[in-house]
Amino acid sequence: MRYYLVAGEASGDLHGANLMKALKERDPDAEFRFFGGDLMLAEGGTLVKHYREMAFMGLIEVIVHLRAILKNIQQCKDDIKAWQPDVLILIDIPGFNLKIAAYAKTIGLDVNYYISPKVWAWNQKRVLKIKRIVDHLFCILPFEVDFYKSWGMEVDYVGNPLLDAIAAFKPDPDFLQQQGLGDKKIIALLPGSRKQEISNLLPCMIAVADSFPDYQVVIAGAPSFHIDYYKQFLGDKDIPVLFDTTYNLLSHANAAVVASGTATLETALFHVPQVVVYKGNAVTIAVARMVVKLEFISLVNLIMNKGIVKELIQETCTSAKINTELDLILNDKDYRDTMLSNYNLLDERMGQPGASAKTAELIIKYAKNK
Repeated sequence: MRYYLVAGEASGDLHGANLMKALKERDPDAEFRFFGGDLMLAEGGTLVKHYREMAFMGLIEVIVHLRAILKNIQQCKDDIKAWQPDVLILIDIPGFNLKIAAYAKTIGLDVNYYISPKVWAWNQKRVLKIKRIVDHLFCILPFEVDFYKSWGMEVDYVGNPLLDAIAAFKPDPDFLQQQGLGDKKIIALLPGSRKQEISNLLPCMIAVADSFPDYQVVIAGAPSFHIDYYKQFLGDKDIPVLFDTTYNLLSHANAAVVASGTATLETALFHVPQVVVYKGNAVTIAVARMVVKLEFISLVNLIMNKGIVKELIQETCTSAKINTELDLILNDKDYRDTMLSNYNLLDERMGQPGASAKTAELIIKYAKNK
């Protein structure tokens, strides 16, 4: 069958690639065409547009880049119509993909949506739109099943694909030597995969290098950026920036400072104590605080429904507060042990690997039964 996938950021590229691999195992004749990234490209098929040309976040940023966003949406619609896939798979990015879903219904395509839009965070009535335009919704967070059920919508809970990626990961025993990291314990900085995230967060994150001289601070670089982009923030600081090896970094890290997003859950699943940070455009944050009715923003805390990792958001996201939290993580044994104990409970709640395989099986079944 012919599969058209739409992913618009680094995490979607990861999940899309794992799903493509699972689809190929079950459908040897699978053909792929997609909006995505390098990981999906490595699985074969045709990359129509890279996610680095699509990753705009925040109200102001979206307004500024509205013309480019609308052009991308139109290109995606036109390309889907021209290629005429058997299966359409939309991965996350609801601002983009719900528009593609609505279009797909007008041309008679069933819509498979992998990784639910976070409608439980704000404007929950959007579920009614999703019910109209999405045929099969595959959820990866445990609490989403009951949420959709309360709105009269049946969904498939497939588990979390991060468990697949982490289970497949094989640590490089020569990682520290190859990267020249020496014997110091490591503090990992994960400033996100979008330009706005990195520029907003990295300046206050890198100050930890001065506050913890006995540790090696290492930045996880986003694959869609070059080292030169990071150097503008580093000045004379000797901080390594490592690309395409985040899981190796996390497997050796003693603590981490992590931009809110998928990486917070990855860090927790590697059992690395962390502080979660986020800073955005002031207007975007002000609007978000009016409409988002959640106590937490990090996936770790949302899944556990309690604050097991510290969140430093906007005005509290300062170098001083990051340093204070890291000091607790690194030097207060009770504080550290409590976080690690909560990570064990998170492991139990997340369940076992297999999300990609289960989703692939369901997609093929639904396509054959159409």
